[in-house]
Amino acid sequence: MILGVGTDLCNIERIAGVLARHGDRFRDRVFTEVEQRKAEARRDVAGTYAKRWAAKEACSKALGTGLRMGISWRDMAVRNLPTGQPVMQLTGWAAERLAAMTPAGHEAIVHVTLTDDHPWAQAFVVIEARALA
Repeated sequence: MILGVGTDLCNIERIAGVLARHGDRFRDRVFTEVEQRKAEARRDVAGTYAKRWAAKEACSKALGTGLRMGISWRDMAVRNLPTGQPVMQLTGWAAERLAAMTPAGHEAIVHVTLTDDHPWAQAFVVIEARALA
């Protein structure tokens, strides 16, 4: 069953401007070390950050909270499987919220997809509850 759906559209040039103005302060407040390493190693640094920003926004919407109720940017992190597929890792309050909204006898699976077409980055997040066998 679907527990939540979220989407977000982010302007890459806006993120580039924030990075230029606030640099490490912005990066450290919003992105985990793993996310920062991934973005800084890419040719399109701002685009990579923008996709991850959009994923965090989309995830917070799928959790039913938006960015309020104690959720932290860094509680939601985009990682990539060896195949390149993005996955969302939740910690802290985001993980607590996910556990609270998952019905007994089910496991929660957070699906995420990212795309960009300059100047836009977009993310979709679907939270699924799958019955345990």
